[in-house]
Amino acid sequence: MVELSPTTLLATFGWPLEEPTSHDQNYLSFRDGETPESLITKFPPSQPKIIELDRSPSSFTAYSGSADPSMFKKLSHNANERDRRKKIRSLYSSLRSLLPAADQMKKLSEPATVSRALKYVAELQQQVERLVQRKEELLSKQGCMIHQENQRKDTMYSSLSSVSASQLGDREVVVHISTHKNHKIPLSEILLALEEDGLLLENSSSFESFGDKVFYNLHLQIMEGTYTFDSEAMSAKLVSLSAKRESPFQQIQELHIL
Repeated sequence: MVELSPTTLLATFGWPLEEPTSHDQNYLSFRDGETPESLITKFPPSQPKIIELDRSPSSFTAYSGSADPSMFKKLSHNANERDRRKKIRSLYSSLRSLLPAADQMKKLSEPATVSRALKYVAELQQQVERLVQRKEELLSKQGCMIHQENQRKDTMYSSLSSVSASQLGDREVVVHISTHKNHKIPLSEILLALEEDGLLLENSSSFESFGDKVFYNLHLQIMEGTYTFDSEAMSAKLVSLSAKRESPFQQIQELHIL
């Protein structure tokens, strides 16, 4: 066998063999002259470099433009989807607020909310129809009651008021009117109605009796012209004046109805 020395081994691998002792001398001089403190001074530790990122919109835009287009499209799609879901939740919340209070307290799902809203709309429509029908019934009953009340008052006024007329001569007429105190006709209206028939007042008197009765005695003169005295026609005309008069309460009530 051939003995391999370090010199032979280095020569075999092609490493340089000149000045074989120079490395050893350098190593010895390092060990003799250098200390760890001098090494630290000679080779100071390197500081880590801090890279500060630019967070400005222009930098983000430049980055987005230089990024993968498919990634940017995916991010945009996700953002739009979040906005869409947010709007849908807001719409469902608004719809839920229109439901009855008892249903608002329940934790209804979105399909259940839509279903309950549809049923609630149908219930409201039925309620409106019932109210309209009820209104028509009340108006019909009210009209019948007003008509009956008017008929009752006409009958009452006719029974409470009585008129008698007689002719004294060719040019004179006497009229006696009795009516109830609460439904008496103003004398001015009576005289105006008689004047339309061609009768002028000469004198009059009135008095009240027991039972709240009021009596009018009118002495009239027939104006010039053709006039045919008709006791029944005059009595009917004066009674109709009493029937047409309405109490203030009835007038206010009819105005309120209109």
